[in-house]
Amino acid sequence: MSSFLLINGPNLNLLGSREPEVYGTARLEDIEARCVELANGMGHELVCFQSNAEHELIDTVQQAATDGVEFIILNPGGFTHTSVALRDAFLAVQIPFIEIHLSNTFAREEFRHNSYFSDIANSCLFGFGALGYELALTAAHQHVSKG
Repeated sequence: MSSFLLINGPNLNLLGSREPEVYGTARLEDIEARCVELANGMGHELVCFQSNAEHELIDTVQQAATDGVEFIILNPGGFTHTSVALRDAFLAVQIPFIEIHLSNTFAREEFRHNSYFSDIANSCLFGFGALGYELALTAAHQHVSKG
């Protein structure tokens, strides 16, 4: 059994009500519950964490190394375009991760086209809505199963 971590950044706690035309109608709690169920079915443990506070996300990434987390799925939200500090935390722990976004950020405002994470992520998923979380989980499973 592998240990996975799902991290969601700022404002993702508002999924389901926040700009549903952009982010869909699925609530974060429902996405997380579905992912935990899928992870368990694959024989893995999945811990979910969301915060609007950058330092809490950094602390969680750093703690993941101590906790033996083998793979992280990250939706950095608005920190995608601003957080060098969170990027540095991922570089420090060297835990493989997938960057995901509900919307296709490249089809949105110009400032959303740049990510501080894409170049250091194992892979990236953009624009698949809530399904992107399940796709990322499947990819994480394949990554650790190659072992």
